[in-house]
Amino acid sequence: MKKPAHNIFGEDLIPCGMDPVTGFYRDGCCDTGPQDVGSHTVCVAVTEKFLSFTKSVGNDLSTPVPAYGFPGLKEGDRWCLCASRWLQAYEEGHAPRVYVQSTHEAALNIIPLEALTSMAADLN
Repeated sequence: MKKPAHNIFGEDLIPCGMDPVTGFYRDGCCDTGPQDVGSHTVCVAVTEKFLSFTKSVGNDLSTPVPAYGFPGLKEGDRWCLCASRWLQAYEEGHAPRVYVQSTHEAALNIIPLEALTSMAADLN
């Protein structure tokens, strides 16, 4: 049986997005496990700025890939990003806002808590 997933605050992980369906397991959550070598754990609000950046470094997330059921992302979509890609974008000034309550605690193995909370879209 799978153990419950937690966010960066140790609380229950809240789903990230269902339209399009995101997550390594395509269940709407930024949950992770041993098979997820990319650590798709950071829930973000996709922006055009980020999509342009990630395409420029070799990961085109805006172009649909029907063979894999991938619709292509657009501004405003919620998506589980690889923690290392988000950190790279953050360090280069292109990071999208983060839904921290939907970001898996494993992201903290790669990204400092302060960086994630500084870009929070869901904290008051």
